[in-house]
Formats: sequence, C-alpha cells, structure tokens
Amino acid sequence: MVRRSVGEGTIFQRQDGRWQASLQIDGRRKTVYGKTRSEAIGKLAELQRQAVTTGAIPSPGRRTVADLLDAWLDTKAPTVKPRTLADYADTCDRYLRPSLGKTLLARVTPDRVARLYAKWQRAGKSRTALKCHRVLSQALALAVRWGWLAANPCERVDTPRHRYERKAAWTPEQLRAFLDGTRDHWLHPLWATLAYSGCRLGEALALEWADVDLGTGRIAITKSVQRIGGEYVTTEPKTRASVRTVTLPREGIEALRGQAMHRLASGGGADAAMRLVFANAKGGPLHRSTVAHAMRRACKHLGLPPLTPHGLRHLHASLLLAQGLPIPAVSQRLGHANSAITLAVYAHAIGKDDSAATAAIARAIGERG
Repeated sequence: MVRRSVGEGTIFQRQDGRWQASLQIDGRRKTVYGKTRSEAIGKLAELQRQAVTTGAIPSPGRRTVADLLDAWLDTKAPTVKPRTLADYADTCDRYLRPSLGKTLLARVTPDRVARLYAKWQRAGKSRTALKCHRVLSQALALAVRWGWLAANPCERVDTPRHRYERKAAWTPEQLRAFLDGTRDHWLHPLWATLAYSGCRLGEALALEWADVDLGTGRIAITKSVQRIGGEYVTTEPKTRASVRTVTLPREGIEALRGQAMHRLASGGGADAAMRLVFANAKGGPLHRSTVAHAMRRACKHLGLPPLTPHGLRHLHASLLLAQGLPIPAVSQRLGHANSAITLAVYAHAIGKDDSAATAAIARAIGERG
C-alpha cells in the first residue's frame, strides 16, 4: 500500500483488483474507486480540487438521480422558454427517470451512462441518446457545482453521435406549383406567408393584425405561440435576433389582404376573434398539427413530394442563398442569433461556382495573359 501525507489522501489496490482512493478533510472521509490506479488517482485529484475550491468534500448523501433532475429543472425554469423547459421535462420523464431515477448519485459511473446511450443507439434512437446526454450532463454539472459530486461522469463519456438527415427541398418550380395549386385553400395565406417571409410556424401563428402593415408589406415578428401541456402559450421569439421586421413581396402581401377580407367576411366582429391573423373558428391560435396535416394532404393532391410547414422556412433560406443573397442578410431575415448558424445549417445551399474567386485571385496576383 502506498500512503500519502495528511491532506493528500491515500490510495491502494483492494483484494478484488479495484483501486481505492480516500481523502479526509476536517474529520470527514470520502472514498472513490477505479478499475485502474490512474482512474483512482484522477478521481482523487478531482476530490482535492473540489476540497480546495469549496473547502469541503463533495457529498451526494442519499440523493438519487431523480432528486437531481427535479432540482435541475427547478433551476432551469426561470432561465429558459416554456417550450424548452417542457422538452427537458419530457426527456427526464420518458428516458432518464425510468433508467436512472432511483440510482444514487454516488453510483452514477461513466460506464453505466455509456451503456445507457449505447442501448438507445442500438435501437436506432441516436437522437434520443444525444438529447439525454445534453440533459444529464447539465444536471450532473450542477451537482458538481453544488458539491454533491466530485466529478461529472458525462465528461468521461463520448457524446452520442446523431446525423440529422437533410430532407430534400422543393425546386422553385415545385414551390410555384404548390402556391398556385392551393390558392383556393383556406390555409393558402399562411403557407404563402411562411414561404415568402421565412418565419417560423410559431411566429406566424402568433401574428396579430397590429403586426401587419398591408401598405408596405412589412410584418413585425415579436412573439411566438406554442402549445404546452394542452394550453397555448405566447412567448418571445427563439432569440433576441428573432425579433425582427420582414418585408413580403407583392404576392405575399396579396395573400394577407385576402386573409383580411376572409376574416371580415366570416363575421365574428369580436376583437378577440379578429386579433390573430391566422386563427381557428373560435379566434384562438391554429394547432400546428392542423396546418401540417392539411399541407400533407395538399402535397399529395398536387403530386408533390411531402413538405412540412417548417420546410417552407428552409426552402425560403435555400432559395435566397442560391440567388446569391449574402449570408448575413439571410441570417437577419431568418432571425438567427448569428451568421454562423445560418452557414452551418444551409452550407449545402450556397452555390459551388467559384469562378468569381478564381478571377479575383488572378487580379490580386496580377496574372499575365
């Protein structure tokens, strides 16, 4: 057995082959284990770091993963949007609590977490594994900050890999066929607004007539509507950059004018019923599934590849980039937090022709003819 001086802890190999490291501060001892000596040394070093930082040895007590998830969700509630919080809670309830909820925090090891991710990946649920990793790693990081754990097990686990499939977008001709073919559909004004503005569906469903200037064709995007727990919740848009003003081309303006005439002709008269640009029969926000199902049926009727309402936003951005609009301008129109996000998502839509660059470098160097 190798002993270290007081305050530096002890480390030795047990009869079962595992390595045990202990640290004692102010009469309180904490013990960690590792399959190898280096692993045990690493855990001991983390204990020492925590002891220096907080003046105490981390102690999870009898807290479980479920206890941690509850505490973590409480801390996130004031800092994230309701939709995001609902997604976090859903991930916890559907995937993390059933598998790890009753597990003591002290027994959450990297290998156990890695095996959990692997189970979902083998089942073809790599996106689920990635979502769980993001939630669990944040929660365990909180446990470290609060002194419940010495280290975050997720930091020693490879992040699950998930490749988002890029769905085929329509051509300009297919979009034209869709807009022309649905001109008499009651949702045509909404679909036209999505196609011509590039706004998110939740942003379009939150539009009020006070946000629309039919004279200039400008719409002010200042909020978004989400359905959470069976209720509609109006929130600020996704990011600060999402608060923006977008100008529609002539056809988009005409679609909104048609919507205004339809709403007036349908009667109602009540201010509440007429407030929203796109509303259900009672004047409330349209349900996302209503819009999506209707669009799917319209695509099938017109013989077009299926496309979602959110696909119209992607198509809008792709067409702008294909026309050579600068990335910052596209980013601003979409309401992205920065141009890097736009570039990462729509790099495939940027033209591959580099003839302009070829001519530019020739001029810069002074190429001789």
